[in-house]
Amino acid sequence: MYEKLLHIGLTPTEAKIYVMLVDLSKAQAGVLSRRTGIHRRSIYDALDRLIEKGLVSYIMENDKRYYMPTDPTRIQEIINLQQQDVMSIMPTLLAKFQEKKDKQQTFFYRGKEGIKTIFEDQIRDGKDIFIIGASRAAQDHLKYYLPHYTKKRIKNKIKLHALYALPEHVTPPPLSRIKYLPETFNSLVSTNIYGDKAAIILWLPHDPVAILINQPDIAKSFKKYFDLLWKIGKR
Repeated sequence: MYEKLLHIGLTPTEAKIYVMLVDLSKAQAGVLSRRTGIHRRSIYDALDRLIEKGLVSYIMENDKRYYMPTDPTRIQEIINLQQQDVMSIMPTLLAKFQEKKDKQQTFFYRGKEGIKTIFEDQIRDGKDIFIIGASRAAQDHLKYYLPHYTKKRIKNKIKLHALYALPEHVTPPPLSRIKYLPETFNSLVSTNIYGDKAAIILWLPHDPVAILINQPDIAKSFKKYFDLLWKIGKR
């Protein structure tokens, strides 16, 4: 039982003594030492701390000191005070966390699982996706995952706007618009723009890598570039 009291900041010695006092109702330090196996000096030190925490009190009988536990509801009071202390600093902690988070604008991913992370982020974001340099390499790397991704995209009514640079036409994915650029635009690099984010994916043959930039201004710049290319693209 005493292990549970460790969570409110009691030491193992303090917790053992308090539980023993609840069992005994009242006891002298020597009795507590014998019953718990804790050295008498440590007993006195722990009792002083328990008194400071309001969990133990004492009375004098025949010039002898007897220790007694206070009502266990005091434990709940301690927990409430701890919660109040935490809540009082929560605004500052959240502000500091958000400040650091806002600075973390660029994320690097490697491998198929990393690319999946970006695609799942697109689903969570729920915004239209604009792709410069849509590549068949995505199908090669993620052929088992893409059908699930497409189902989620359709379910969430997320439209795909893709610019391909391929020598032959491809079958348009569901809920999409596609155009074709001259083959000179063909490369291993694909840029996905969605919401305030831009993901630059390098579809290397064995180990694709990606950089995800979470910055509205950069995303807008890529989107302007997409719009320019869309105008010269052919259906």
